[in-house]
This record gives sequence, C-alpha cells and structure tokens, in this order.
Amino acid sequence: MELGISGQTALVLGGGKGIGRGISAALAAEGVRVILTSRTLAEAKAAAAGIGLDCVGLACDTADLASVNALADTVEAEFGGAGILVLNSGGPAAGPATGVEMAAYATAFQQLFMGPVTLAMRLLPKMRAQGYGRIMTVGSSGMVEPIANLAVSNAIRPATAGWSKTLAREVGADGVTVNVLIPGRIDTDRVAQIDGGAAARTGQSLDAVRAQSWGRIPVGRYGTPEEFGAAAAFLAGRSAGFITGSFLRIDGGQITSIG
Repeated sequence: MELGISGQTALVLGGGKGIGRGISAALAAEGVRVILTSRTLAEAKAAAAGIGLDCVGLACDTADLASVNALADTVEAEFGGAGILVLNSGGPAAGPATGVEMAAYATAFQQLFMGPVTLAMRLLPKMRAQGYGRIMTVGSSGMVEPIANLAVSNAIRPATAGWSKTLAREVGADGVTVNVLIPGRIDTDRVAQIDGGAAARTGQSLDAVRAQSWGRIPVGRYGTPEEFGAAAAFLAGRSAGFITGSFLRIDGGQITSIG
C-alpha cells in the first residue's frame, strides 16, 4: 500500500531508540526524510546512521525550552520545516502518588507537555500553509487506564490528550491531523525498567514478572517497536487524512475499557 508520503520531512523526538526508533525506521522506509532526536548529538547521529536512508540526527531535550526552540530553528532553516511531527518523550520516574515531590510534576509537565507543544506550535504554520500535516503524540496506556506506580505519568500525560483533541478540531480543515498513539507493553528499555522495578518490589524473578504481564495481553506477548512504527507510518499517510482527534491503541488488546 502506497502511503503517498515519499519526499516529506518528518521530525521524530526521541527517535534514537525504542518506539521512536521504530517510527523513524518505518517513515524512512517510506521515502521520508527523517530528522530524529536524542538528548545528545552523538546518540542521535549514531541512531540515524543505524537507520541509514535519508535520516539525520539532532540533539534536543524537551525539558529545556531553549533546546526545543533551537531545534525548531534548525529544522526550519535547514530543512524547510517538517510535514510530519512525532512528539515522543521518555516517561518520568516510576513511583506511587504518595511519594511524589511537587517539583517532579513541574519537571514532567515541562518535558511531556510544554516542550513538545512549543515545538508543534513552531512547525504548525508551515503545515497549514502547505495543506498537509501530521502531528502524532506517543502517549501511554496510563492515559486510558492509570498504571500502578506511575503516578507522575498518569497525572501529566492526559494534558496532552486534551490538547491534541482541541487542536485537531482547529486545524482539520487545513489538512493537518492530530492524533495520539497509545502504546501498550512494547518491548523497549522503558518497559524493561518497569518490569525490573516490579521484580524488585515483589521479590519475583524478572522472567516471572514478564510472564504475568504477557498473561494480561490477549496476543500473549509484548509488541515490537517495528509494529508501533508501522501504525505511525499509516497515520502519516495520505489515505489517513480523515483520521484526526483519535487515540489509536497499539496494545495487543490489553486495555479493557471500551471508551
């Protein structure tokens, strides 16, 4: 199936590993020029070289607005903007709500909301002017069903959901879609960290924790970054232009709620 996005430019935050790398590779395979970011330039360049094709790496820390604006300046000046924007930031540290310092919420809000939204607002005018744009946020299943021991993520990420839904209504007529991708358990370093924490808290082996987790997923396994990337590439495609303001679950059927 031709997605009709060859020649477009995509900016993928956190594209150096895990879900972000899966998205970067899937878009590059469709003929998209991919700009991926990591917190350090060395990591970003190494990831881009690993993907190859038309892929470049830049540094960005979404918790630092100066870094975000510098990235936007570079993308606009050197690449003419980006028609596809993937807002993907690493999750905050695990922990229960009763143990969270207030400063942790402020830091997470900066990283998960302020930084990504600032970047989107910088790149949005060009998307609207050209009549095509795709803004995708990689969220968390905690936006639908709060996840135990991830209090900060559960509290902050839903802000992005409300913003995405609101923006989608404002820019849809301009050919710009805005969607949220909801990952279930994708086999990444983040999930390994969460599983390791669960093993330490419960005294179980890591294998036992993973086996229990698989048992709660109807397909009986974790998803892969490649599967997640394929879903993002589809939403970037021309044929997905009528899908906006949506929350796409890529979770192997794990989330049990209907809404």
